[in-house]
Amino acid sequence: MAKPWIWIESALLYSCRIFDLRKERYRSPRTGREHDFFLLHSGDWVNVIPLTSDEKIVMVRQYRMGTKAFSLEIPGGMVDAGDTPEGAARRELLEETGYAGEDPVLLGVVHPNPAIHTNRCYTYLIENVRYQTAPRQDATEDIEVQRVALAEIPSLIRDGKITHSLVITAFYWFFSKKWFSFP
Repeated sequence: MAKPWIWIESALLYSCRIFDLRKERYRSPRTGREHDFFLLHSGDWVNVIPLTSDEKIVMVRQYRMGTKAFSLEIPGGMVDAGDTPEGAARRELLEETGYAGEDPVLLGVVHPNPAIHTNRCYTYLIENVRYQTAPRQDATEDIEVQRVALAEIPSLIRDGKITHSLVITAFYWFFSKKWFSFP
């Protein structure tokens, strides 16, 4: 049976606002040999599926530097120090879109990439969202808010219009819950 690797040491290589890059040394329980791994330590993330009373999803379209292309996504972001995932879900929704709604309902939690990331991503559903105020985007955000019919989401994923893996995972959680039927 597989056993956990034995942690030996960790060294900070680089630190910035959103993550720390660390070199960590582990010993293999199978071979006894030591190996270096490079890990991104980051705070946890949240995704929010904001659903209006007329079954529209409030989405954001923004340019992403990693792909050098626009990406159609749901609101989301980092859980700030001292915040809870639920609080971050409310805050990110309001900041990015100007919408607010009922209490967030946790749909699921994933590890974005357990090979190199140490954090989790929480997906929340916020129902009956309504426009409340002008969005308060960060200096690095240039977001276009769009309302998309819930029934269109599966085809947007199939057709490659939604490609962000954590957004697709969020909709998996959404559509797999028994109280929702697949459109």
